[in-house]
Amino acid sequence: TRTLTKILEEISTSLIMWLFYTLIPCLLLDGVALLPAPQNLSIQSTNMKHLLTWSPVIMAGETIHYSVEYQGEYESLFMSHIWIPSSRCSPTTVPECDVTDDITATVPYNLRVRAILGSQTSAWSILKPPFNRNSTILTPPGMEVTKDGFHLVVKLEDLGPQFEFLVAYWRREPGAKEHVKIVRSSGVPVHLETMEPAAVYCVKAQTFVKAIGRHSAFSQAECVKVQEETLPLALALFAFVGFMLILVVVPLSIWKMGRLLRYSCCPVVVLPDTLKVTNSPQKLISCRREDVEACVTTVLSSEELFRT
Repeated sequence: TRTLTKILEEISTSLIMWLFYTLIPCLLLDGVALLPAPQNLSIQSTNMKHLLTWSPVIMAGETIHYSVEYQGEYESLFMSHIWIPSSRCSPTTVPECDVTDDITATVPYNLRVRAILGSQTSAWSILKPPFNRNSTILTPPGMEVTKDGFHLVVKLEDLGPQFEFLVAYWRREPGAKEHVKIVRSSGVPVHLETMEPAAVYCVKAQTFVKAIGRHSAFSQAECVKVQEETLPLALALFAFVGFMLILVVVPLSIWKMGRLLRYSCCPVVVLPDTLKVTNSPQKLISCRREDVEACVTTVLSSEELFRT
């Protein structure tokens, strides 16, 4: 009997312990089962753009949300290790988060992610090791090299306010000197140099980020060629033709205007046919009778002529 009683006591004790270890966690979690935590956290950083990614949590027929938090050196040392929700990804439904705006200093940052489904939450998954933005990958900038007349112009890719550009340019010839210009504005054309006719000029550029003290490699050189100086010859020919036209047209116009003014102010009077004299107005033949053999030629004045 004692043996049976001892066995029953052991069974009851084991049952109580089992109930304790299975029911108490559920009571502490308010009856909510834990979700699987996101796995495989990693961060991709290129040209000071930081993207945190992780493997998605799969629940059949459910949409999982994620919460992202970060902790910088200041929060860790001076604010009792508090975590700050990400400005863009709390919450988010995609397994990635752009934390560029959250990473504002060149110090190690801790990042963590957890899954959320209704009232259920998973454990936090923490990025290992902490991320520092000085590990970002800097690539050569995109650029467009053009010529505006005889001006060498470059337009650089807009990568953000933290970027400066070192632009190297030179005339392609043996022993040419390379010039370097620092450009702090991007996305707008920048004049580099006035080019000489029939010459080839080349340009290359690299990025520089003062906040992390690093620069990228140089881009591939792009070259442009200036055409021969044919424009002044064409202008000279056009000017010569214009000058010759002026020499012909202006005197002709003045002569024509003079004639118009002359005939407008002093018109020509046309005499009637009866007043026209076929012979000289100074000589008339005067005869005393029709059948005379000799005629006397008399010279009359104009007044006498009209009087007769």
